Order: sequence, then structure tokens, then C-alpha cells
Amino acid sequence: MAQGDYIELFRKRQGRRFDHEERTRKKEARGNHLNSAIAKKVRGLKAKQFNKKRYAEKAVMKKKIKMHGERLNKHQVAEQRDDSEAVPAYLLDREGMSHAKVLSNSIKQKRKEKAGKWNVPIPKVKPMGEDEVFKIVKSGKRQKKQWKRQVNKVTFVGESFTRKPPKLERFIRPAALRFKKAHVTHPELKATFNLDLIGIKKNPQSPLYTSLGVITKGTIIEVNCSDLGLVTPSGKVVWGKYAQVTNHPENDGCINAVLLV
Repeated sequence: MAQGDYIELFRKRQGRRFDHEERTRKKEARGNHLNSAIAKKVRGLKAKQFNKKRYAEKAVMKKKIKMHGERLNKHQVAEQRDDSEAVPAYLLDREGMSHAKVLSNSIKQKRKEKAGKWNVPIPKVKPMGEDEVFKIVKSGKRQKKQWKRQVNKVTFVGESFTRKPPKLERFIRPAALRFKKAHVTHPELKATFNLDLIGIKKNPQSPLYTSLGVITKGTIIEVNCSDLGLVTPSGKVVWGKYAQVTNHPENDGCINAVLLV
């Protein structure tokens, strides 16, 4: 059972504190006072960073408020009829209303939010050829038939990984280049943690590299962030989160990545 499920089970059996909702409401209400106190005290570079963060938060909040306000607005339709057409008396005061603009605005906003979730630190990476990633291995009697390849880059394989028999193994992943951990930096906390790798989400170089678990610069990896104590809005503990590799692991001997939040 996942850690978050134990919390849910305990809440179902024991319930929350009788004043939980009131305490939560008061804590949220005090948040503005805390921000105000920090803004008054903070100086120098920290003040710049704090103000920039608050400005971004307020901009997002204003956009959402505007979006919710627009949802109820009614827009008049431009009249496209000729003056020559006769209109009955009961239709003279009636104005055509349309929600088309409201719908388009909300759809655009949703698209922007969806696109924003996958903003990565390194949007473009230098392409790599197969000759750079793979080394040709000669084996067997027929030396002309060189079909084996040794991976020169850092790779990740699961815990239950076992190599195929040498006769059937096409891609050789050396044990020295198999990594299990990564140094992941949280952009908001400005702290780095040594976390376990769970899997490879996507290598932008090629789907083949993704399936082989090859890790190069720009690769999206999944890391086990249960130790960080991140919680979803529903109260469940977040186990896995995506991060993007920002260095060349085969050169540095370690994987450095930035958490995608």
C-alpha cells in the first residue's frame, strides 16, 4: 500500500480534528500577512527574487479571475441585417447575444496552461548520430556480419534486469555505465537531492534510445521523490516526478537534472 493510502485509511477510520476546516481557513488567511511581513523585511537580491515570484503569482491570479468573470459576460452580436428588411415591433428591443468569444478565450487559456506544464529547462538539444552512441562489436565466426552494438552513453535498466544470452544480445549496455541515482535540483526550493531513478520517459534523440534507457542531455527521466514530502491537492504523497537531464552524464560521471514543477 502506498504511503498516501495509509493516510487516507487512517482518516477514514479516525477522521480529522473537529476544527480542521477552521484551522485550514485561518492558516490560508494568515498567508497574506506572512507574505507582507517578508516583503517589508527582505532586501537586495532576495527582495528582487521575492517580488518577481509574487508578481508572477498575481498575474496568474488576475488571469484566472478575469477568465471566471468573462464566463458570465454576454457579448452583443453585430447586426448584419439590411435596413430595408422590416422587423416586427416585438423584436426591435431584442439584442442577439453570443458566448462564442467567451468560449474561445477559455479554450485558449486551457491550452496555454496545458502547454505550460511541459515547459522544460532545455527546449532544444544537439542531435547525436548512431556512430556516437553505439560502438560496433565484432563477434562470432562471421566477422563480416557485425550486428552487435555496445552503448557508449549512460543507461538505466530496472532492478529486475538480466542480460540476454550473448548469442541473442544485440545491444550491450556496460555495467559501468548503468546509473541508478541522479542529482535533482528543485527550482523553487533551490536545493539539490540525490534521488533514485524510476524510468526514462523520453529521450528527444530517438525512440530507440528511449526504449534502451539511454540517458543523454535533455532526456526526461522519472525520479522517486517520496523523500521530498511533496503532496497532491487531494493529500496523497507524490512518489514519482519527471525531471530533465541538464549535463552530459558520460563525461561528468553523474546525472544532473532539474525537476519539472
